[in-house]
Amino acid sequence: MLNKVYGSAVFGVEAYTITVEVNVDNGIGYHLVGLPDNAIKESNFRIAAALENNGFRIPGKKIIINMSPADMRKEGSAYDLTLAIGVLAASGQIKAPHLERYIIMGELSLDGSLNPIKGALPIAIKALEEGFEGFILPEQNAKEAAIVKGLKVYGASHISDVIKHFDKNLELEVTAFDIQEEFAKALDQPEFDFADVKGQESIKRCMEIAAAGGHNIILIGPPGSGKTMLAKRLPSILPPMTLNEALETTKIHSVVGRLRSPSGFMTQRPFRSPHHTISDVALVGGGQYPQPGEISMAHNGVLFLDELPEFKRSVLEVMRQPLEDLEVTISRAKFTVTYPSSFMLVASMNPSPSGFFNDPSSPVTSSPAEMQRYLGKISGPLLDRIDIHVEVTPVPFEKLTEERRGEPSIVIRERVTKARTLQTRRFESINSVHYNAQMQTKHIRKFCVLDDASKALLKNAMERLNLSARAYDRILKVARTIADLEASNTINSRHISEAIQYRSLDREGWLL
Repeated sequence: MLNKVYGSAVFGVEAYTITVEVNVDNGIGYHLVGLPDNAIKESNFRIAAALENNGFRIPGKKIIINMSPADMRKEGSAYDLTLAIGVLAASGQIKAPHLERYIIMGELSLDGSLNPIKGALPIAIKALEEGFEGFILPEQNAKEAAIVKGLKVYGASHISDVIKHFDKNLELEVTAFDIQEEFAKALDQPEFDFADVKGQESIKRCMEIAAAGGHNIILIGPPGSGKTMLAKRLPSILPPMTLNEALETTKIHSVVGRLRSPSGFMTQRPFRSPHHTISDVALVGGGQYPQPGEISMAHNGVLFLDELPEFKRSVLEVMRQPLEDLEVTISRAKFTVTYPSSFMLVASMNPSPSGFFNDPSSPVTSSPAEMQRYLGKISGPLLDRIDIHVEVTPVPFEKLTEERRGEPSIVIRERVTKARTLQTRRFESINSVHYNAQMQTKHIRKFCVLDDASKALLKNAMERLNLSARAYDRILKVARTIADLEASNTINSRHISEAIQYRSLDREGWLL
């Protein structure tokens, strides 16, 4: 008897429907074909034990299982439930007249209980696109898949629940999910709040400008000055994610299997902080079986690189193309996959190997050769993609002991959101630009027009401070964002003078 069950394979961040054909015939043998990996080949032992412990069995006949399309590699243990239901239906042990209406996925334990799977959200999206009525999966993933409206999502804790759903007409409960409620919870409860930061008002201002324009930023300061503390709070002042952004972000984390939210839905912008020993592949993604890297996990959020010069130069250089294109394409001999990577880069570094550059009170100093070797790890092309360079100084004792709390993130976020709204209207006719940091040269000439006083100020600053040519466009972009925060249509000399302050690493004496 031949029976068909439907599962799904995730490749990149997209899902593809897999047809599992189970044929039970006279003879002996269990044959699984269609490019399964070792985890799927081992599934017959898990399935046999799970069925035996629940009053069923794998029949002692010739069983041929084909996973179609047969030329696409399938991997992982999430097909256990698909195969088990297929064997039971094909051997006549259960009645399943409407099996073709469902996508069925889940990993089996030996007692028949179901373990969570990866990629539930992209699978649910694909199931809806292809007209399936429902999606049966482990209950731990049910809320994640229930984000997709128009698809019935059934969460099951045990294989016996799935068997009763088909054989006894005891329908599983449909999982409900309220997206608006989840968004409302996240908006007013940031995990890290700028109100906790003592002092550092000028640096908070820089972070607000960076968030408002989507600018990449680097913080330079001695140990203990608060660089990491400030960086962790940046997501709390970014504009709230739209529904599409939340779905994109959740999909990537679902594929990797790292959804930490109990609701299975990411409503807060991600913050990724990889260690400086990270490899190129771990940062950008790839591997034998392609997986998203840290820059894709930070999509629509923040990627924080602490102690930037400590990262291997090759690791930093692979970020150049994703920073420009907002996506990363992994090409290998047998596949090509593209992951989104639209993130804000926040980096921090000490001003010297000792951490106390130009500090007369410090007992540790660095030689010119050590300084050159340390700062030379950061290439010019990478710095080209960082708009704001700001020096962070230690917080004085008086500020540390103040009882007064700082301005909360929610208040700062309101100003940032208003500035982003202005930018959205300005660039609505340009598909490739959504905020100021994405402007190309032609857009800068159009939207960053200077009056004579501002031009004279910028020219004077570039000559006296020895600013490089690459600083020119960056200053104009940042000045445009500062003007947007004030809801000003024009850029004036006050905006230019503030933007000039945020190019520390372009001044003579920093990078040698």
